[in-house]
Amino acid sequence: MAKNEKNCAIKRTSIGGQAVLEGVMMKGATSIATAVRTEAGEITVETKRVKNPKDRNVILRLPFVRGVVNLITQLYDGMGILMRSAEVYGDFAEPSKFEKKVAEKFKVNPMNIIMGFSLILGILLAVGIFVFLPNFLTGLLFRIPALAEHSLSSLWYSLIEGGIMLLIFISYILLVTLMKDVRRVFMYHGAEHKVISCYEHGLELTVENARTMSTQHSRCGTTFTFLVVAVSILVFTLVNWVLEKLGWLTDNNMLNALIKMPCKLVFLPIVAGVSYELLKFLAKFDALPARILRAPGMWLQKLTTKQPTDDMLEVSITAFKTVLAMDADPNMPTQKFDIKMPTPVARKRVEEKVKGIEASDIDWMLVEVTGKKRGELSGISHLSNKEYESLMKIADKMVDGKPLQYALGNTEFYGIRLAVNENVLIPRPETELLAEKAINLAKEKGYENALDICTGSGAIAVTLAKNTALAVSASDVSTGALEVAKANAIANGLKVNFFVSDLFKAVEGKFDLITANPPYIPTADIDKLDVNVKNFEPRLALDGGVDGLDLYRRIAETAQEHLSDNGTLLLEFGIGQGDAMKDIFKDYKVEILRDLEGIERIAVVTRG
Repeated sequence: MAKNEKNCAIKRTSIGGQAVLEGVMMKGATSIATAVRTEAGEITVETKRVKNPKDRNVILRLPFVRGVVNLITQLYDGMGILMRSAEVYGDFAEPSKFEKKVAEKFKVNPMNIIMGFSLILGILLAVGIFVFLPNFLTGLLFRIPALAEHSLSSLWYSLIEGGIMLLIFISYILLVTLMKDVRRVFMYHGAEHKVISCYEHGLELTVENARTMSTQHSRCGTTFTFLVVAVSILVFTLVNWVLEKLGWLTDNNMLNALIKMPCKLVFLPIVAGVSYELLKFLAKFDALPARILRAPGMWLQKLTTKQPTDDMLEVSITAFKTVLAMDADPNMPTQKFDIKMPTPVARKRVEEKVKGIEASDIDWMLVEVTGKKRGELSGISHLSNKEYESLMKIADKMVDGKPLQYALGNTEFYGIRLAVNENVLIPRPETELLAEKAINLAKEKGYENALDICTGSGAIAVTLAKNTALAVSASDVSTGALEVAKANAIANGLKVNFFVSDLFKAVEGKFDLITANPPYIPTADIDKLDVNVKNFEPRLALDGGVDGLDLYRRIAETAQEHLSDNGTLLLEFGIGQGDAMKDIFKDYKVEILRDLEGIERIAVVTRG
């Protein structure tokens, strides 16, 4: 025992801990804090609130019962924390297809299914190795006449069975110690004990003080394991004796093992409950009898704890201090690990969630959550926890086919960031050609004002206001669309006069420049469009009537009343509608412009 431990009075604490992958979990009365050191060398912490044992149902707080409850709770919490710490340190295992289907059917978190399944499997494996196997091997030994004929065969049977159980446990520990990662977990186990002891000895929680403490602690789970073996010897002696007296045992060792197994399983909660109470009782005293009873368990801790490094002590101190603060302040917010998710893994998860998503769409999602430019994405190797969660929230919105722009809530148009929602059509790249042509005409001809009808998101109107000196007005029949358009103008610090109008009905005066991107999809073709268009974009902005040209005809009827003598009307139209545009505007001079793919797309209409 270190010098500091001898000279300081003990102040007991109920805070206990558990070593995890590259970290330590500390559990207090009302909170759990886990500190893990990342691959980058930083300490990240995750906390959560737990129910105070004092607030549990009175039955669950009864002596012997509380030990079983605590054991099950700690096993489940410990499994979850181990999995979380593995994620922090780079293990991003995905649930299987079966687990995903079960999760989807029963509406539960797949991780909870994995933890529950792993917990059950682990318990079954432990029972098989540490209960059934010792029972079976002892049965083989008792085929030796000298043992079988012993007058205290039940006691000897249980003693030998307990010894084999302990031997298997020690062998298991020695075997797993050969693994580098396990040795590091044992070092963190030592760090956990040192920090708790440092606090209990009234010392300031520093690396220097913690370093002087012992790696052993009276409340360790290893000591609990030894007590379980010791108590099981006594309990199982009684079980074996009763089975003998009832005449349920046979000369077949395998059959005897199978008979004893369910009986012992029934008594395991009793063994756990008694062992827990014994552990708590012995931990309260430091007298010679208590030290003697604790000694075997303390000796076993030399196998499960190793001397930690200073940086491990720092992690353990962080976890302990966080729990102290959480227990002291019930209003202190919880936090999650800042898990660095590898970008390739994040992209794969988006692809799995949103079937058929384009790589370019994932790029824009990453641009949104990271704040980086698209050309900088290749330099991003990891996403922060916040960035990853934001990415998956966007992906969740796209599962049913919602377009990327609606999921993001914005899009880029002519270098301008615009808000979009399902009240407005998503601006297309082709419309940028119309905007660019309008900007050039305004500058070339010295236009003073402009009107954008069917403005939708305000893409054209905002672009004109930003890139010219025009006094810009814009209208739409949809009030929902106008709300979006107004927000876009305000967000970009631009002045645009927005008003409700069905084409020119509410328009007064004349304009040098009139722009429009009216609905031009034939009604019968709407249902043939991609799901992300027909199910999400406003039908009002798509449906152009039987042949898709209804609004163009209406525009042609009254455009001259609102177009100045030297003015220009710019119209976007659909594929194959170029000749129809010339016919509709036959009283005007019409020039047809092609888009970057050579498709007729823009009509430049002037007075004839």
